Formats: sequence, C-alpha cells, structure tokens
Amino acid sequence: MLSLEQVKQSLESAGQSHILQFWPELCEGERRAFLRELSQLDLKGLEDHCEGAARAAASPSASLDLHIEPVSPESIGSTRKSDKESLAVWENEGLLQISENGVGVLLLAGGQGTRLGVQYPKGMYNVGLPSSKTLYQIQAERIHKIQELADRKHDSKCTVPWYIMTSEFTLAPTQKFFKENNYFGLEPSNIVMFEQRMIPAVTFDGKVILQGKGKIAMAPDGNGGLYQALVDNEVLEDMKKRGVEYLHVYCVDNILVKMADPVFIGFCVSKGADCGAKVVEKAYPAEPVGVVCRVRGVSQVVEYSEIQPETAELRGPEGELVYSAGNICNHFFTRAFLQDVAETYKGQLKQHVAFKKVPFVDTCGNQVKPSKPNGIKMEKFVFDVFPFSRNFVAFEVVREDEFSPLKNADGAATDSPTTARNSLLAQHCRWATAAKATLLDERGNTFASTASVSAGDNPPAQCEISPLVSYFGEGLEQLLKGRTLPTPLILDEKQAKELQAQSSCV
Repeated sequence: MLSLEQVKQSLESAGQSHILQFWPELCEGERRAFLRELSQLDLKGLEDHCEGAARAAASPSASLDLHIEPVSPESIGSTRKSDKESLAVWENEGLLQISENGVGVLLLAGGQGTRLGVQYPKGMYNVGLPSSKTLYQIQAERIHKIQELADRKHDSKCTVPWYIMTSEFTLAPTQKFFKENNYFGLEPSNIVMFEQRMIPAVTFDGKVILQGKGKIAMAPDGNGGLYQALVDNEVLEDMKKRGVEYLHVYCVDNILVKMADPVFIGFCVSKGADCGAKVVEKAYPAEPVGVVCRVRGVSQVVEYSEIQPETAELRGPEGELVYSAGNICNHFFTRAFLQDVAETYKGQLKQHVAFKKVPFVDTCGNQVKPSKPNGIKMEKFVFDVFPFSRNFVAFEVVREDEFSPLKNADGAATDSPTTARNSLLAQHCRWATAAKATLLDERGNTFASTASVSAGDNPPAQCEISPLVSYFGEGLEQLLKGRTLPTPLILDEKQAKELQAQSSCV
C-alpha cells in the first residue's frame, strides 16, 4: 500500500488533489480503507483518463457515412439464407471442436439489474417462466446439453468451461448463488469467475467524483474491460491449460442465447476466422442497435447515432436494408486472437462516453443525488477489437430464435421480463408444433404457434421445454409426435422419460 505522501503527490500531479479534501474528517479506519482504495488506482493513468473523458464529452460523434460499406457477402453466413448442407457441415465441425474440449463460453455478467428494479446480478433474475428458472440456470442447462450432444455424436467425454466476468458489485453474490444452487449440476472447477476493473467516474471538466468523503465513485469499465480482465486474472493461461482454442462470448441478458452454438462455431472455424459476430436483421432503419459493417475497409460496429438517417434507410434491389446487420453482443474469438489483443491491442481500444447521474458529496460534505447527468463514465465495448481482426466474419440468425434481451422493468414495450418470457415460450411452442404435437389452452382450444414477443400481445402457450431435454428443438418429434398436450406444460427430463416410456410401449 502507498503512503499518504505518495498518494498526495500522485493526485497533485494528476490535478486531482480535491480527492483528499475531507481527509481530516475521516476516522482512522476510514482513512486506512480510503488509502487502500487510492493505492489500487492506476494513479499514473488517472490524469490521462480524466483528460480523455473531458475531451470525449466535448467532442460530438462524427458521421461515418462517407466511409461506410456493408460486410462483404463472402464473409457472411446465415441460418436463413445458407443451404442446409452448409449448415449441417458447420454444425458437425462445431460439435467436433466441442467434443475435443476445444470450445469455451464466456459470459459478460458485470452489470447489476438496476434498470429491472433489482439490486442483484441480472443472471439471478427469474422472468416468470412456469419453471421459475433464472437466466443462469437456463444457460447452465444449455451447457449440459451441448456437451451431451457432442459426446453422443463423437463418443467423447467433453467439457465446455464456463468463464464468467463479473464486476466488484456482482462477484460475491454470483459466487454465493452458484454455490447455493450446487452449480446447477456443472463441475465447479469448470466454472471460472473473475472480476473486471473499476474506473472512476469524472465530472464534465475532468475531476474525479467523490461518492462519499472517503470513497471515489467507481464504475465497471464496460464489457470491453474483458481484455484487461483476461490479463489481470490469467484467464488466457487457464484456457491454454484446458486446450480451449475457440471462445463463444455473450451477454447475460439474452434469454435465447445458444451456448457454444455449434453452427456458429463451425462456420467461424471453417472460414478460418479469428473473430466473428452473430447479427440479426434490423427491425427498422432507426432501430437503436449498432450495425456490423466496414469503415475504410475495416470491420467494426458503428453505433446507430453515428449514421445519418438517409444512410440507415438505404435499401438494396429487393427492398432489404443495406445496413441491416444488427449487433447482438454474441461473438466468436480464437484464443490466439485474444492473446494478440492482450499483448498488443488492448491499449488502443476506443473509449466511449456515457453521461450518468452519479451521486456525490458536495464541497460542504453533503450527500447529493443529482436529477440530471452530472458525470462521465468511460466505457470500452467488447466489439471494439473487431478492427484488429485479420479475418472477420458475420453470421446472421433469426431474431425470434436467438435474441430477446432483458433490459427494462415490466411496463416497457420491449426488452422486459414479459417480452423475454414470451420469446422463450413462443419458441418452445413452435418447437412442439414442429414436432407435430397439439397444444391446448385451459379451455381445450388449440394454440397456434407464434413468433410474437410484444409486451401488449396475448401470451403464447405456457409450453416450456427444459434445455436438458432439447438444446434447440432437436429430438422432440419422437417424444411429442401425434400427442395432444394441455398447457401449462413443463417438459423436463422426468416428463420426457415418461413420454419416452409410453412411446416404447405403443
């Protein structure tokens, strides 16, 4: 730990001596804790961080319209447009890599569920499914199932390690939650949790904000903090020891995420890609999602605010949007590429400005909760490494099958617990119907399968199929074909075995 004199000197040279303005008012224990916190800060980089935040806040976003072009067709695969033979080849390649322990998954789980109105990690959230499963449980069970599918195909005994990046706020509750739930049946040694760094929030003129008299206002450094966290926590070394060559990276809030998706993995491996992104077709030109495209010949994600409306509205010969590849934070990386980023590129990542309402103490020591943004949080995004890729690919998937994020509390029109729940139930209803089952509501009327996920729509059939029974709709026909099933229906492993036993008796 640094001495008080060393910290004082560093803060003065960074123009941040106000941080110690309440030092005389702190008790001995508070001083020790504050000095420990300040010692852990990158005090040498503090000046650059604060000046950079102030500069970025004062600079308007540049329009990139003159330099933008879509991703080249030869670098794109699609679950809708690629032929069945190609999809089967990619799936087989992906399952082979999984069976050889070459694939890991990495969860970006740093944020709390503040926008949902809860103070715990978002992965612990229960959206109200008939089974009451949380996002973490659903994802854990999908890992179970993909391991089982790879083992069955290749007579292996494989492991898909689960790397979970948390923040200072979410690590302890996440560890406790997994332990209380017996790691959802996964081997604890194959779940690696690690923290991303925290960085100070600053005022518009570049001064570090004090949250309390002896506490700096800190925030996670965005999901692009992943690359520094991989180094800080020796995660790449762990991957190397396990033989992991390919990594599927995703955000915690997507209830439809396909863990270690073999088709996506296989496509990227077959193309020799070092970096890849799943995308969905934008719903409409002004949809506020980033677009995967090329700028000056380099692959990257361009924020919707950086494209003029007339460019966003451009359409191709068949009426399709030219810039339609919506980013969904669902990525493929080779371990070798991540090693390159860690060793060479992580210091070059773009900084993004987020204007936030940051509680603070004023010069008189009074606690203030601002009613409008008063500070800057600098963030890096996980996709900011795309420009460093030597062979970048994009893979288009169907939104209704693979993307329904949970961001807002109920009452919002989109991305709420209701829309997430309805997305999953609608998907499982479609799976059951495709398996030639008939689903009945409580009045005995037949349900039609639907792709609708609007919060205002009638909910789909309460048909929930456990990931332990089916990863993505496979294997259901032999269980459900010709059956008429009342809802609510929870098709778990126990019921699947009973249905199987009934089928074999017929």
